[in-house]
Amino acid sequence: MLLKARLLSFLATVYLRFVGFTSRVIWVNRVIRDELEAEGRGFIYAFWHGRQVFLVYLHRNDRIHPLVSHSRDGELIARVCRSFGIEPVRGSSSRGGAEAVLELKTILEEGDRVGFTPDGPRGPLHRVQSGALYLAQKTGRPIVPVAYGAKRRWIFKGGWDEFVVPKPFNRITMMYGEPIHVKPADDLVRKAAELQKALDGVTQEADSIAGVGCCS
Repeated sequence: MLLKARLLSFLATVYLRFVGFTSRVIWVNRVIRDELEAEGRGFIYAFWHGRQVFLVYLHRNDRIHPLVSHSRDGELIARVCRSFGIEPVRGSSSRGGAEAVLELKTILEEGDRVGFTPDGPRGPLHRVQSGALYLAQKTGRPIVPVAYGAKRRWIFKGGWDEFVVPKPFNRITMMYGEPIHVKPADDLVRKAAELQKALDGVTQEADSIAGVGCCS
């Protein structure tokens, strides 16, 4: 099993680098990221579970620590993250959650970024759970909704999610949305709806700019 994980992570890393090398990447609203990083304070990236694959390439060697589950798929994702200079935090809502939250709070306090898939690790698809919102509320750090879109792509629907994997020689968009702040008195149910709308919005716009559904 260990040998298989190593092989799959190696192949995934090579593939993602090839896609990145042969594709044109369009950065949209990157000033949002740049301004938050310039402040020197940590913040939280949020992205749908099915849109995480190419983010590790787009944010390679960045000071971002995504929350990755202890599942078999999570182990593969963690290995790919490390191959791009990204150190994940292992845990989820069901396993290692409390320890992971404490580690994420420390990371934010040190000025680094963390990454959440609000609909992970087991869905339902595109439905926000409270993890990222709770962390934002407790730390006062903003959530930045992000997504990538790819004109040419595969969509894998084997499980509950829909993994979007860009093809080589592509037009790819990296989209940043407006930061979302969660105050101590905010209702998390309402903030979850706000984050869900924002994530759907940046995902749809990233796809549109990339040319998804276009012939030219």
